Amino acid sequence: MDNSKNKNFDLLKIFNVISLFICALSLVFIGFSLKPLAKWAHNQNVCIQEEIAKSQAPISWGVRKCNGRSKVYQVK
Repeated sequence: MDNSKNKNFDLLKIFNVISLFICALSLVFIGFSLKPLAKWAHNQNVCIQEEIAKSQAPISWGVRKCNGRSKVYQVK
């Protein structure tokens, strides 16, 4: 009787370890997948800071300039 309890407990431990390992691998994969996005965001920040310093314009202008939308649109 006591032997089957230990066996179930060991299987539960093994299942938990495997589950945690799979979760850790998933998080590592997600981290590497987001690397290009982090690089793009860093480049955007640098571009915006340079545009603001160069033209003494507000942040919104720097954002539009770095996104390729530097034209000012008239509201009709």
